Amino acid sequence: MTILKWLLIVVAAVYVCGLAVLFFKQREMLFPIPPVGRTPPDAAGLPEAEEHVLTTADGEKVIVWHVPAKPGRPVVLFFHGNGDFLAGRVARFKGITSDGTGLVALSFRGYAGSSGAPSERGLLLDAAAAYGFAAARYHAEQIVVWGFSLGTGVAVAVAAEHPVGKLILEAPYTSTTDVAGALFPIVPVSLFMRDQFHSDRRIARVTAPLLVMHGTSDPVIPIRFGERLFALGREPKRFVRFPGGGHDNLDEFGAIETARQFINAAGG
Repeated sequence: MTILKWLLIVVAAVYVCGLAVLFFKQREMLFPIPPVGRTPPDAAGLPEAEEHVLTTADGEKVIVWHVPAKPGRPVVLFFHGNGDFLAGRVARFKGITSDGTGLVALSFRGYAGSSGAPSERGLLLDAAAAYGFAAARYHAEQIVVWGFSLGTGVAVAVAAEHPVGKLILEAPYTSTTDVAGALFPIVPVSLFMRDQFHSDRRIARVTAPLLVMHGTSDPVIPIRFGERLFALGREPKRFVRFPGGGHDNLDEFGAIETARQFINAAGG
């Protein structure tokens, strides 16, 4: 009995220590900021883009790249993933804008030249500033919000609170607590996770046409989370599964063309 008691004590101590590490390191895990500094778009290979520095409601300075839309074309308001930086998405941005579609791509606070440290509240303030930038230049119905991975939570929040033309979610989730809970099933993540990005509680307020794209072999955000979120969204909506597609390689499976068809379709 004494051995069993001490074994239980050791297991409990290890568990508590593990919880402490997860609690204090959670933002480093959720926001693994790449060690990349500010890169002008022309140096990154996107000379058609203009760099702007926006001031958020709480005083941070965040960077957006803007490729002006050709007359009559929509503009994509793009929110990147948690390990992304704008210069690393140039090939995608070229694909998005190749038909005259405009682009407003935000570098979240703490990422690649933007000031501050990331949090859910902070990213939503960054997104509000980026939306304001786009809305000052384009009609609301021209704005197509596109979120990837972590950025889908931001995209849903923007589309739930502001008028937009369409919403594209690539590798989305119901909430970050759901994803974390699948990774750490014995950890009560919902009790101590600070940044929960509850898209499942927001998406019903989105009235714009919705496109969800997800790879069937996504190892980071399993497709079941995208399917659950899609089920909560309003019509008109469309779910596109890419057989064999992973997390960040959907352009190889036709994501750009799928998105272009959705953007150009009348009424979504």
